[in-house]
Amino acid sequence: MEFAGTFWALVPPLVAIVLALITKETFSSLFVGILVGALLLANFNIIDTVNYIILGTIGEGDDAMGVGFINAISDPWNAGIFIFLVMLGIIVALINVAGGSAAFGAWAAKHIKSRVGASLATFLLGVLIFVDDYFNCLTVGAVMRPVTDVQKISRAKLSYIIDATAAPICMIAPISSWAAAVSATAADLDTGITGIQLFVQAIPYNFYSLLTIVFVVGICILGFDYGPMAKAEFEAYKNGQLGSLGNEEVVDNKRASLWDMLVPVILLIVFCILGMLYIGGFWDPEAEGYMSLTLAFGNTDASVGLPWGSLIAVILSFIYLVARRVVSFKDATGCFVDGFKAMVPAMLILTFALTLKLTTSALGADVYVAGLMEGAADSLFKMLPAIIFLVAVGLAFSTGTSWGTFGILIPIVLPIFSNDPSLLTIGISACLAGAVCGDHISPISDTTIMASAGANVNHVDHVSTQLPYALTVAGVSFVCFIVAGFVQNPFICLALGVVLVIAVLFVLRATVGKKSLEDRATHAA
Repeated sequence: MEFAGTFWALVPPLVAIVLALITKETFSSLFVGILVGALLLANFNIIDTVNYIILGTIGEGDDAMGVGFINAISDPWNAGIFIFLVMLGIIVALINVAGGSAAFGAWAAKHIKSRVGASLATFLLGVLIFVDDYFNCLTVGAVMRPVTDVQKISRAKLSYIIDATAAPICMIAPISSWAAAVSATAADLDTGITGIQLFVQAIPYNFYSLLTIVFVVGICILGFDYGPMAKAEFEAYKNGQLGSLGNEEVVDNKRASLWDMLVPVILLIVFCILGMLYIGGFWDPEAEGYMSLTLAFGNTDASVGLPWGSLIAVILSFIYLVARRVVSFKDATGCFVDGFKAMVPAMLILTFALTLKLTTSALGADVYVAGLMEGAADSLFKMLPAIIFLVAVGLAFSTGTSWGTFGILIPIVLPIFSNDPSLLTIGISACLAGAVCGDHISPISDTTIMASAGANVNHVDHVSTQLPYALTVAGVSFVCFIVAGFVQNPFICLALGVVLVIAVLFVLRATVGKKSLEDRATHAA
């Protein structure tokens, strides 16, 4: 493969991303990206190209790497996430058919009386569900759609808040699947501390995740929007065009109550957490000593724990709603098919995105990025955290994987800062923050896809509307990492970042956001 380990490794995802943003067509854009990658892998041999698209292997022995749709679908992790998607779709269908969504919407209309309240309630729920980003996106979306619809908040805005409280929150939560992933990446590296300790030490310097929280709260309270989001919000507020993909028939069942929404959701949350703890060995009688929550989450496998918990939640929700007589046994059984159908678009996009990631990995994107990092380390040592942040953003944006990004970069960063513990922590934080940022803005990111599915909005609309918001926070974060390389005090740097985010919000509100406020005021009058 003459293109392996060069800039060409990033061309397939970049082609897919650019096409998606231009054409607004997700599936065809992703497929073209896969096709370009397969052509590069096959050195433009047509037969080999088809093989790499369907099922192929690069390398031999322990270095062999599978590519193609079949490898993407058959991977145990991906298969587990697909099962979780189906289970969640079934629970949402059960809640809708039983009238729980309508009952919850009616309750919300009485108690949440403003757009600010609905936005902040969505944000708060996203913060509370910090265990896993997939779980966060889909659960928050299913619960909050009726609330935000009543307040005429666009699905684009809903999907942004969901996305902004998924990966960024998980990345600063020591008890989460993301903490487990970082810990596992650093476990076998010579750092002098455990992987989870390294993760915790990096939290104060994770500027993108922390400042995203400030930004979301600020833009919700100030009540303005800019960029494509302003147009989406105006259409929702003025014309009631929320941007939903449809297929959300709300059943108004007089027998239904608020609990017909809350009980299934609570069951889902409780048993998914228990499932992840169980798979992580929290109750393993053979485990030596006391198995802490943090250690259990460090050992868990979300692709098994989430389906494990969601299956139990589906069964108990089915029994509860049928026993309550808010839905017949026949209608409840029909929800199994309806729930699967509702998740097909998300599963299809995810399959294409995962296949593209395999292609990018096979082309050696990690080798190319490693070369860039080594070149920068020699001449720009104090500026390196900011450079690492940018490299991580670019890599995660291009490949659509944050876990893969910090998995590539952390082993590269550790030797660079081996003699400077302070800069080592900042460098690791830059890896993690950049990985989250790139994942947040990438159209081929699985978390971004999940946020679109949770809000039931067109995927490209979600990407294009949230891009200016995420880039705003990324710009402030970049400045903070420049300062951190010299100051090396997390509190000073974070305080600077908070001030900059608030200042930027007020400037945007007075300039580009002024029109959105005037439009809403005119319509209200």
